[in-house]
Amino acid sequence: MQAITTKFIGPTNARGSRIKASAYAGSITIEYAHELNSDENHRAAAVALCEKIGWIGADTLISACLPKSGYVFVFSPNA
Repeated sequence: MQAITTKFIGPTNARGSRIKASAYAGSITIEYAHELNSDENHRAAAVALCEKIGWIGADTLISACLPKSGYVFVFSPNA
C-alpha cells in the first residue's frame, strides 16, 4: 500500500475551499464540507481516494498531521 497525503486548497474567486488527497496511484480533490471539522475533511478526502482507486480497508486508515502541509494517512497493519 501507499501513503496518502492531503492538503487544504483555499478558496478562489471561482471555487470554494477544497481538500486534495494524493498517492502515487492517483489523486482526487473534494469540496470542503463546512459541517465537518478539519480532521474529518482530510479523512473524507483520503477515503474518497481509496474508493476511487479501489483500495479496501479505508476504515483502517490512521493519520498524522504534518506541519504546514496537511495530513498523511497510512493503513493500520493490525486491522
